[in-house]
Amino acid sequence: MWKCLSPAVFCTLRLTVSVVIFAVSSLPAFGALGGDVSSVSSDQAHLKASVRVLAGTSYSVHEMLTPSGTRVRQFASPAGIVFGISWQGFAPDLQQLLGEHFEEYVAAVSSQRGRRGRGVHIDTGDLVVETGGHMRFVVGRAWLRSKLPQGVGADAVQ
Repeated sequence: MWKCLSPAVFCTLRLTVSVVIFAVSSLPAFGALGGDVSSVSSDQAHLKASVRVLAGTSYSVHEMLTPSGTRVRQFASPAGIVFGISWQGFAPDLQQLLGEHFEEYVAAVSSQRGRRGRGVHIDTGDLVVETGGHMRFVVGRAWLRSKLPQGVGADAVQ
């Protein structure tokens, strides 16, 4: 089959396949807010992070520490749903962390123009995001009110 392709077409095809494989393999795989916690293992591998799990009766915390010192904590309900995320260190990829809630976050931030130099506090009713810091060190947390386990308050997401 490959012999029928011209060398130029074959090289283009091979390059395209290589680019697609590289792009897919380099995507972060965070357990996004509201999603399933089963991706923590792939997060660990992608970030080259150490992971420790702190299990509790109402929720568990999957804490990752990257070589650069960034700490990402994913809070999961007993059902395995990520109800909260916190971060500290270099700015993480919020699109990955917030998952399907990222566009809601962006829209809320856009409506708060003119608040330069301050931290961000977004509250859309269900989604709450708080973040602050400076270029080399940011802290933040996000949670979904509807996904908080029974008896667990937002103050647990630290």
